[in-house]
Amino acid sequence: MRDCLVLAGPTDEICSPAAMDLLTEVERGRAAAFVRESDRRDFVAAHVLVRRCAAKVAGVPEDRLTLLQVCEHHGPGHGRPYIAEIPRLGVSLSHTRGYVCAAAGPGLVGVDAEQVPPGPLDESLAGQVLAPAERELVRGNEELIRLWTRKEALVKRGELTLDGLRTADLSTLPLDLPPGGRHALRWQGRHLLEWRAGEDGREIAVCVVSDHPATLG
Repeated sequence: MRDCLVLAGPTDEICSPAAMDLLTEVERGRAAAFVRESDRRDFVAAHVLVRRCAAKVAGVPEDRLTLLQVCEHHGPGHGRPYIAEIPRLGVSLSHTRGYVCAAAGPGLVGVDAEQVPPGPLDESLAGQVLAPAERELVRGNEELIRLWTRKEALVKRGELTLDGLRTADLSTLPLDLPPGGRHALRWQGRHLLEWRAGEDGREIAVCVVSDHPATLG
């Protein structure tokens, strides 16, 4: 499969009683460290969903896949994720307060989901995230968080750092979603898939950046 597959949905629809059985010992340890049960469930659901995504792309059962993360600074359980049995397959995952998403495909893959905060523009966050040309275009938090998710997805691809978010200028990309709430974009050879999720007054911005076109399954 040449395209990138994306799966997403509410945590409660993905996190089953058997979900912990799929996780490694390191993942179970990280899950147990969460203070809030809702955060633990988000973590578990996202780690299950990325296996499911990779399994669909590779055509193998999800319970045969091992998700690993290794960071030279923080050790196992941190850093860019990969599937031990298919290390060249790009995978990424994200979760935010009851909503999770995951992506798998050839090449580099990054996905991010973020809650859009209510109220006026968060000037402090804007100062950390936006390039000067982007700041001129942003009027509210929805536009700000859309740019944040794009850049966070680039971070997860290993192409940007959190300290250097302002160095990436994505001001040529549109900020408004079409009526359907989803669109596909191109930026410097990369494919972006974006959509809006959420209910009960919550709005969630999601972005996937991949080397090949992404499909939301």
